[in-house]
Amino acid sequence: MLNKEPNVEQNVELVKTKLGNYTQVKAHSVLNDVQIDDFSYCAGYNQIYYAKIGKFCSIASFVRINPGNHPTYTRIAQHHFTYRSKMFGFSEDDKAFFDWRKDDLVIIGHDVWIGHNSCIMPGVTIGNGAVIGAGAVVTKNIEPYSIVVGIPSKKIKMRFSDNLIERIEKSQWWNWDYETIKERLDEFRNIDEFVRKYL
Repeated sequence: MLNKEPNVEQNVELVKTKLGNYTQVKAHSVLNDVQIDDFSYCAGYNQIYYAKIGKFCSIASFVRINPGNHPTYTRIAQHHFTYRSKMFGFSEDDKAFFDWRKDDLVIIGHDVWIGHNSCIMPGVTIGNGAVIGAGAVVTKNIEPYSIVVGIPSKKIKMRFSDNLIERIEKSQWWNWDYETIKERLDEFRNIDEFVRKYL
């Protein structure tokens, strides 16, 4: 059973990363300069860099968030010997090269589901309640409660009507305390009852 202390499995590398209450990071994941808020998890074999992730997010296996890039247009050679020079014994690493990715933070809202083997490119913002289909490559911002699929990802539909989305956003249920969510679990399992009682 999860508790307030984050659950981090074996073979996980955390660098400058903050994990909220009831969070889980499964095996073989690398998180660098990441903030993951309460109740969110990543299912393993994830690579996440320079990202802010909201509450109740579900990140499937093999998802990559804010991947690196190569100097395709700015240098003769694309290879990482030009910026990871130390590993080849050439000189010190080119630290300035890495700043662009840090500056292009990925922001993921609350209750977002990111499907297996998806890739979220640098600088993207994903709105609350969105669904990213398996294998999608997200290159642009995603509106709240939309479902996107494909390469590059495209919206195929919305989860709810505009009216219901507005009411959910106003409720901000993801900020309810633990006891309130526990008390209202039955309504979370029945959308009509949830809407009737709390929206």
